[in-house]
Amino acid sequence: MRRVHMSLIKAVGIDLAKLVFSIHGVDAHDKCKLRKTIKRNNLLAEITKLPPCIIAMEACSGAHYWAREFTKLGHDVRIMASKFVIPYRQNEKNDANDAEAICEAATRPKTRFVSIKSEEQQAVLCLHRIRQGAIKDRTARINRLRGLLSEFGIIMPKGRYPLQKNIGGILEDAENNLPFLARELLNDLWQSIKALNEEILKYDRKLYALANQMKAAKRLMSIPGIGEITATAVVATVNDAKHFETSRSFAAWIGLVPRQYSTGGVVRLGRISKRGEKHIRTSLIHGARAVIANCKNKTDRTSMWVKDLVERRGFKRATVALAAKNARLIWALLHSEKEYQVDYVK
Repeated sequence: MRRVHMSLIKAVGIDLAKLVFSIHGVDAHDKCKLRKTIKRNNLLAEITKLPPCIIAMEACSGAHYWAREFTKLGHDVRIMASKFVIPYRQNEKNDANDAEAICEAATRPKTRFVSIKSEEQQAVLCLHRIRQGAIKDRTARINRLRGLLSEFGIIMPKGRYPLQKNIGGILEDAENNLPFLARELLNDLWQSIKALNEEILKYDRKLYALANQMKAAKRLMSIPGIGEITATAVVATVNDAKHFETSRSFAAWIGLVPRQYSTGGVVRLGRISKRGEKHIRTSLIHGARAVIANCKNKTDRTSMWVKDLVERRGFKRATVALAAKNARLIWALLHSEKEYQVDYVK
């Protein structure tokens, strides 16, 4: 009887976890044919018994690994963000209901799916995440050092570079009345910050080397404001630009389009949505700031447009506008596989 049920299954939703998974499967009439809990080491064997069908999961830790494994078995694997699953959850939140909601969302026409990443892409993203973690640790330690020095009446100038320039002299100054224990502890903290600087520099060099090995990344780096970090992050995150129908949908995925609240025929646009890929969005914003800071004496089309926009709308709005424009250019280059052309006119 069980085999008959298995052969009828059209779609399966899996609620992923560390050790125990919930599975919900339905037939072509959306009737439940499979509902069970299974341990991690038995999951692949269970999926092997299924006929080729839709297998859906939420985008979470381990989703891309399982997606690659299920794809090898001939299944149509779909990964989606949790926001597409929540509307279909019935009754209380538990693993079984989550699996049922995932199964339901996978067959809805308006659900958008995440492209499955390769192991190589995940390795590059792993480097990005570790680098970002090291930067956060460094920022936290610098703020801790700044705060502890203020307890002894020593106020450091704003910014990382001024602090790094002056901290050595302060710790060596015997006349600033720092207690010996405090001086020793603060020096340990400073040494840990220097070690993090070296660690981050090592990750940067790895990213620079990777960027020069990636064809698509090298093409993206020809866009003003796109460097090695942004280019490698985009290439590692986006499997196929054709997954996005338009450049605007790509910019929306990054979170660089205005929020919209429209009613009664009145269109109201607010600030950028800030949804989606935060790391790529932040990198694009930083790159746009650098372009604007260095465009004063330039006369190319982009620089003239940016200078006019800064004058009319201000620095912050111009920064976001340039970041959004660069996002659209990224989509165009990835989609067409063409080189970036300065002063290109269609």
